[in-house]
Amino acid sequence: MILLAAGIINRLLGFIPRIVLPRVVGAEGVGLYQMAFPFLMLVLTLVTGGIPLAVAKLVAEAESRRDKVRVARILRLSVLFTLLFGAAAALAVLALVPTLAGSLFTDRRVGYPLMWMCPIIPIAAVSSVLRGYFQGKQNMIPTAASQLSETLTRIVGMLVFSYLLLPYGIEYAAGGAMAGTLIGEVGGIAVLLLQFRRDRKRGRAAEPAEPSAPAAGGRTRYEGSKSLLTRLIQVSVPVTASRLVGSFSYFIESVLTVQSLALAGIAAGAATSQYGALQGMIMPVLFLPGVLTYSLAVSLVPTLSEANARGDVKTIHSRLYQSIKLALVSGAPFAVFLYVLADPICYYLYGDSEIGVMLKMLAPAALFLYCQGPLQASLQALNQPGKALVNTLIGSVVKLGLIFFLASRPQFGILGAVLAISFNMMLVTILHWNSLARLLRFSMPSGDFLKVSLLIAVTGFICKWGMDAPFIDSPLLRFLFAITAASAVYLFSLPLVRLIDRDDMRKLPLFNRRGPR
Repeated sequence: MILLAAGIINRLLGFIPRIVLPRVVGAEGVGLYQMAFPFLMLVLTLVTGGIPLAVAKLVAEAESRRDKVRVARILRLSVLFTLLFGAAAALAVLALVPTLAGSLFTDRRVGYPLMWMCPIIPIAAVSSVLRGYFQGKQNMIPTAASQLSETLTRIVGMLVFSYLLLPYGIEYAAGGAMAGTLIGEVGGIAVLLLQFRRDRKRGRAAEPAEPSAPAAGGRTRYEGSKSLLTRLIQVSVPVTASRLVGSFSYFIESVLTVQSLALAGIAAGAATSQYGALQGMIMPVLFLPGVLTYSLAVSLVPTLSEANARGDVKTIHSRLYQSIKLALVSGAPFAVFLYVLADPICYYLYGDSEIGVMLKMLAPAALFLYCQGPLQASLQALNQPGKALVNTLIGSVVKLGLIFFLASRPQFGILGAVLAISFNMMLVTILHWNSLARLLRFSMPSGDFLKVSLLIAVTGFICKWGMDAPFIDSPLLRFLFAITAASAVYLFSLPLVRLIDRDDMRKLPLFNRRGPR
């Protein structure tokens, strides 16, 4: 719930630059920023990857044994490792900026945001380790607070720097947007360091300590650090590989999409604008409801890991069922809104209803996307990151192949890339589900899927009826009425079809107040 609250606030705040930035730098400027951003994600995945998850897992294990010394050493070793690796990666990227901008991308102007991303790498790497440390201690507040601080400072930085640098050219404005991202990372890590310092003063954080009885020759500490680093790498490498596949696919997707559009006869500037609209405007709207499934994925890792260590299969099935059911129930109405109201959503957010067709095409795959996070987190928590890696790899290969095949055809263009991304979301989710079903012999009642399908149909009908309501003249009021009416019908229908019951409500703190009754 803590992560969910912070995530909702961050996603809503994050729409401020999504809405304002295109109006400041235009779709072409957003496209330049979005071409560099996947490369940043790729580098960060390579530098950090599964380190945060490994830190959370090892810290949780050490905390269960009350081994404060090991907790401190895990944190110190992880920070040192990621800081050195991140600094080396930043210097390498800085040296390769001219080559990357000139040969890999179709637009040399992308070099300006690439230069500004270099300082982000070591800062974001250390921040991820600190978040993993606090999550391993079952303390989600520092992660939530740092995300909020990062979002607020990033919004201000992106808008201010892009506006100030716009007179020098769109490429400088795009670089200014990336500079704002750097400011955001500084704001996020500042909160994490402040929280860590407070915890140390209060005695809740581990204090470094030497072993009380070192072995002969004083080799205990060295061998302990070496084995600890080995353990850290063993846990993080499979997760890193899985995330690297996703990030590398995202990066290649940005390059391949623009290249395929060029083969379709679309000019470089127009291709950059179209890709900027897809990744900078449409995808954030699609990912907005995923804030709940992200919270579920983060919280599932320690709970499933603990149950798996005890061999408690019943608890694993129960937690997995609850998470997938919650993802379905919470994601269904948003998938309906994104499909039925795609054009007005894009118009009121960005002032451009023409890009609504991309959102409408992606909406049917949204429900698969919202279930994908908990499924992948479950595989990683159950020591099956290799299966998650293979599933992600298969989906990425298919997606990239479809992008090249479809987007390079003039009759499809950017819509071909949209179809490929949509198919990838559904394929990877189905593969994750199949892996878990085989591993745990897990299944869900078919009645739940039928009930969700029924509510989707009813909600879609009410939403369409509200949007076409003849008794409301204002289009904006019809839009708001359609969302309100459809949401009310959906919420009141949930208990009627028994998708939620009293036990579900009691899990929420608001309805779990103890009293005489």
